[in-house]
Amino acid sequence: MISKEEISKVGFALVAYAGDAKADLFDALKQAREGNFEQARKLVDEANENINEAHNQQTSLLAQEAGGVELDVTFIMMHGQDTLMTTMMLKDEIGYMIDQYERISSLEKKVENGGM
Repeated sequence: MISKEEISKVGFALVAYAGDAKADLFDALKQAREGNFEQARKLVDEANENINEAHNQQTSLLAQEAGGVELDVTFIMMHGQDTLMTTMMLKDEIGYMIDQYERISSLEKKVENGGM
């Protein structure tokens, strides 16, 4: 059996990685609003690296549980799971918003140049 302390450490790691990813995602959205699409996509990639690290932490526990190891649920682990899931959803939504900002920017340039 894995101790509650070990499970909570994984939960803290999920919160930390997902929190870093969330900060990068909001920075990416800000960059996209300002027209810095390359920087925005770079920040999304950095966020994705943190999400992958969190997912790796999570998978280590899932694999152990699938192998028959009994796991206790801790509040911090639930919080970590929630934070990771919402950050993953946020990544998808912000990716969509960046695409839309880029599309709008492209259309604005066409209008400014007198043609659509």
